[in-house]
Amino acid sequence: MELDPWGSNEVKDYSHVFREFGLSQIDAKTSLGHYFFERGHIVAHRDFNRVTDAVKRKKPFVNVTGIACSGGLHFGHKVDIDLFVFLKTLGAKSFFCAADLDGYLSRPDTQVGSIDRAREIAVENVSHALALGVGEKDIYVQSRGSTKNPVRYFGFAFELSKKITANTFEATYGHVDLGKVASNFLQYADILHPQLKEFAGPMPSVTGIGLDQDPHARIARDIAKRMSYNFFAPGFVYFKHMRGLREGAKMSSSRPEATLFLNDPPKEAERKIMTAFTGGRNTLEEHRRLGGVPEICRVYEVLNFHLPDSKKLKKIYDDYKSGAMLSSEIKQICIGFAIPWLEKHQEKAREKKDAARQIVYG
Repeated sequence: MELDPWGSNEVKDYSHVFREFGLSQIDAKTSLGHYFFERGHIVAHRDFNRVTDAVKRKKPFVNVTGIACSGGLHFGHKVDIDLFVFLKTLGAKSFFCAADLDGYLSRPDTQVGSIDRAREIAVENVSHALALGVGEKDIYVQSRGSTKNPVRYFGFAFELSKKITANTFEATYGHVDLGKVASNFLQYADILHPQLKEFAGPMPSVTGIGLDQDPHARIARDIAKRMSYNFFAPGFVYFKHMRGLREGAKMSSSRPEATLFLNDPPKEAERKIMTAFTGGRNTLEEHRRLGGVPEICRVYEVLNFHLPDSKKLKKIYDDYKSGAMLSSEIKQICIGFAIPWLEKHQEKAREKKDAARQIVYG
């Protein structure tokens, strides 16, 4: 099975990924108090046990994430950011990268035509991240370097580039695209540099990613072993992809009709929910008799990933599954939750725009 970090296809066979790439499944008892674990949204890990041990012993750990500035943020990105914000509350030393260089280098010019465009996308993305609760001091912009010591950050990115060969890169990713090679050196630096003494120092770390990003994880862990800094192997937790509102794709900027963006006008978001794929039956009589199928319903999926109230979610699941709730009704519930949330979030993001611009441009 091929995992493409730049693709938009949905990963369906999780068991096959576990077997082929050696991921560990999340222990059913692991929750840390967040519903992402309890609902099975986080399905696998590499060395996350070191982080849970650090939390239990009240020891520090590093919390890293980054989002390529290649388009607008959507509800799938929100999952990653929500986890990042939660881990910060557990005592993490947090590093959030607005990856403008990655967004420019690894995408075609038709998508991101210049570094200036990538930086403007970064302003928008950072304003949403701030509105979701990421701290201003935790964010750095790739093109400006990690805030505490940008010179060391860029020097380290070049240093680690000697720890991977072209053959290894091609064997892992299936190509040697120079833009993506340059972008990846920065991504490996984003994952590893917090463990340098100039930053947080060697300690357990965790980065939340989708399964399609595992090639980056494997290379970063291999590089960590080859360097002389006594790094802990960087840890990762793997999200189950939030599927798009249409069949066959994960939520992705490249599939706008299937994606709920954080900057969607509320009426547009409502339209997308109303036209989303559901688990309803062909007729009303059949639906009442057999019940809906929440497991394939993309409207239920929005609620499953983002509605914090687990009791309310269970009732929605049970009612839809039994046929007591119709697809039209679950859509209205989703709209009643998502649209007010979106309106409030967008107001916060507008308020954070000046702070975001300061972070990106200085």
